Amino acid sequence: MKTIADAAGVGRPRYSAAVRVSTLFVAIAVFCLAFADIAITTLDPWSEMQRMLLGVVTPDFFAVEAIGTAVVQTISFALVGVALAAFFGIILAQFFHIGPVRWACAIARSIHELFWALIFLQMFGLSPLTGVLAIAIPYAGICAKVYAETLDETPAAALNALPAGVSTISAFFFVRLPDAWAHIKNYTLYRFECGLRSSAVLGFVGLPTLGYYLQTAFSEGNYSEAAAQLIMFYVIIASLRLWMKPKLVGLYLLVAPFLLGGASQIRWDNVVRFVTEDIVPAPLRNADLLDPQAWSAFGDWLMMMLGDQALPGIVATVVLTQIALVATAFLTLAFFPLISTKFFGRFGRGVGHLFLVVMRSTPEFILVYIFLQLWGPSMLPAIVALALHNGAIIGHLLGRYSDEIRLRPDSASGFNLYAFEVVPRMYGQFLAYLFYRWEIIMRETAILGVLGIATLGFYIDSALADIRLDRVMLLLLVTALLNLGIDSLSRRIRAGLRLSTRIDSCRD
Repeated sequence: MKTIADAAGVGRPRYSAAVRVSTLFVAIAVFCLAFADIAITTLDPWSEMQRMLLGVVTPDFFAVEAIGTAVVQTISFALVGVALAAFFGIILAQFFHIGPVRWACAIARSIHELFWALIFLQMFGLSPLTGVLAIAIPYAGICAKVYAETLDETPAAALNALPAGVSTISAFFFVRLPDAWAHIKNYTLYRFECGLRSSAVLGFVGLPTLGYYLQTAFSEGNYSEAAAQLIMFYVIIASLRLWMKPKLVGLYLLVAPFLLGGASQIRWDNVVRFVTEDIVPAPLRNADLLDPQAWSAFGDWLMMMLGDQALPGIVATVVLTQIALVATAFLTLAFFPLISTKFFGRFGRGVGHLFLVVMRSTPEFILVYIFLQLWGPSMLPAIVALALHNGAIIGHLLGRYSDEIRLRPDSASGFNLYAFEVVPRMYGQFLAYLFYRWEIIMRETAILGVLGIATLGFYIDSALADIRLDRVMLLLLVTALLNLGIDSLSRRIRAGLRLSTRIDSCRD
């Protein structure tokens, strides 16, 4: 008779290890709750929720005259940014085996695009270049990794059959790329969908995308207007495959740069000052680098920054991440049956699919912003938003995965089917998805400090407000190293449990 572990497609020791790891992470999250700032500080959250719900059922599509322009610019920023990322990503993929290239890509993708936008604002102001580079740089790091992995997995037989003397470029374009093209094309389309979410969020720093008008509507309490803007965004995402046709991509790329909107004039002296002066630590700025006192002052500055800002930011970021990770896990297990043929009929799956599309299409940053209006500034809005968004993403993937499970004719039904047949059989895949998004959740957690939650982003935003860009760069470096550490730990855990390490559709 098969055990649950056998049904899951894993041996008993491996399944037991997965359960032990899961239990450990739940225990860590419970421990973190003791240090989490979870509170509702608004005076009448239920009244505010009623106003929001009324806005949802009465969307006002005519409230913003520039809504069409905002939609076009949201798409244009995403299109140009992702196109640049894909172009440089395919080039970097050829050199991804070189350590410095791999490390540079890892650092680039570990910093959220909103942080990149805040950096470029100091150099280029509210120009299209700020938004385009904010998307292109981190996405290039992501694309380089994915493309390199994809190209490395192409069959070696064709390469081995090439005659001697064939150039590397010819081998790439005529052998390696054709084999990997379908996967690269599909992943780039997925990355463009992610780019649309990032483009919308960039409106929160002043760029003329949907996020700019959405923030204005929420801050003024115009929830019908905000609902209309969100519906427009969902329509863009849902209809993506209808209007993003391969034959039209070239035309879109030709037109998009001209639709990015007006720009403030770029002052290149600001760029030079940023690189040569602003980001230099204050004690070393205009100091004699051979003077021991300068380095002593730099050491004091560094210890002050690490002790007063970096360490509290790291603790808050880790606490919020671990709670959100476990909350994501529980919501994933609740969400995946919504679109699974094992549990619901066609109508039920349709409703479930619509719910998951809305949750996973709404950027976490926007969800947190909405919940902040309801509950006030604390970790609670961030935990709920991160869990809903990531739970919807993994739940969607897991629901599709569950459809591939074959059941015996005499299998159980109802809760027994869920708990003893389906979940055990895909528990390994569930953990693979979850641990893959661990680093992504931390990356999002850090940026939520911009909204007033005391993660690393809070200290970065405060330093930007004080125009202390040397502090900003140090804290961004800390953020990148923290994300790289979590990514490395995640890969070690997945390797130890022998979980799938190639989950392209779960990247974000």
